[in-house]
Amino acid sequence: MTRRFHWADYKTTEYETIDPQRTIAVLPTAAIEQHGPHLPVGVDTMINQGMLDTLCARVPDDLDIRLLPIQAVGKSNEHVHAPGTLTLPAEVTIQMWIEIGLSVARAGVRKMAIMNSHGGNLDIISIVSRELRVRANMLAGKCQWGAFGHPEGMYPADELKFGIHGGDVETSLMLHFRPELVDMAKAKNFRSSAQDLPEDARLRPTGPTSYGWIASDLNPDGTVGNASAATAEKGRLTAEHQADGAIRFLRDIADTDITLFD
Repeated sequence: MTRRFHWADYKTTEYETIDPQRTIAVLPTAAIEQHGPHLPVGVDTMINQGMLDTLCARVPDDLDIRLLPIQAVGKSNEHVHAPGTLTLPAEVTIQMWIEIGLSVARAGVRKMAIMNSHGGNLDIISIVSRELRVRANMLAGKCQWGAFGHPEGMYPADELKFGIHGGDVETSLMLHFRPELVDMAKAKNFRSSAQDLPEDARLRPTGPTSYGWIASDLNPDGTVGNASAATAEKGRLTAEHQADGAIRFLRDIADTDITLFD
């Protein structure tokens, strides 16, 4: 029998036998927004879908995951100046994802993993996961796919620090997942303005002491990182590395005693 991964593939009667200790709903959160001249606006959604496909091909049989529909439109107002970007207000996004989580809880599922592929959603999913704990006694884990790291030595340290949008990593993943949509003739090293700050600067675009920015503050093209260094092979190895990290994350959620959240 073919294994079912998608929430929508189950009949309503099958949710009557949910094991709240074992079943994990996975909420993928993404974005539709500009990623420079070399990548389509759907990068974050396409990468999340590709990562989920990689995960499902590798996940052990004893992990019961149910994939909710990808939330393709998130909070992307840092890119609102660029045509093609779709965005929702923060308060709308928060409320929508909380309501999805509450619907999951009504089905008897008390464990959730929010798997995010867009940096602009990070504050949103932190609020959502806390609200689901408060309102529904849920264990709602949250993560960014990139938090599971990269194959050792594959990307320069400066690229991982500054190439946060449409650079080597995301372009490599797209060359692996959707190569027909990547225009490498327009890929280049999109230098971030953050690279010109002194080493001891406290005011930075990212980090514990930071400021609110829009993409064009970092680079006029709205993307940062050395996209010209990207390869499909790096994308494949990165996807497998991060999928394996996600499996360990899901295992931790599955092994956590849900009665601790009663």
